[in-house]
Amino acid sequence: MITLKIIIITGMPGAGKSEVANAFHNADIPLIIMGDVIREETRNRGLEENPENTKKVMLELREIHGLGAIATRCLDSLRKHESDIIVIEGCRSIAEIDVFDDYAEEVIVVCVHSSPKIRFSRLQERNREDAPSNWEVFRERDIRELSVGLGGVIALSDIMLINEENIDKIRNSSMELVEKLT
Repeated sequence: MITLKIIIITGMPGAGKSEVANAFHNADIPLIIMGDVIREETRNRGLEENPENTKKVMLELREIHGLGAIATRCLDSLRKHESDIIVIEGCRSIAEIDVFDDYAEEVIVVCVHSSPKIRFSRLQERNREDAPSNWEVFRERDIRELSVGLGGVIALSDIMLINEENIDKIRNSSMELVEKLT
């Protein structure tokens, strides 16, 4: 175990994890995005980066290498940083938190929470390639995220940020959190 503080940002899709993580990144704290591991593996397999393929890759990696597989792959990136604080965005299971707990001296889990209707609206507005095309697809994604253990991570978070209002509010809350944790 090394002297390192890991701040994990978690939450359901569209809750505002990236806004919170970006506040830390803007304060020159290294940021590792767990979803990038899935997207990179999807590309490495020659697959198009769409919800169906990233879902398949995510579930397969966890099935073959265990529920902490994505976190274990993040350790290589962690080792490249010399900072004593690192932010991880997108943790989805207690097993992943356990991987980071075994690696670092201190792990703090921050959950960003928003209601499903607000999250769906945000994901639609983003207009990214992986945005859910309709409510049923959105709901299926939520259920998949919960099935890999995200609900447990949310329930056991150390800090909860509610993101039901405008973007300025979460940005202000995020900057306050950066000051508090660093």
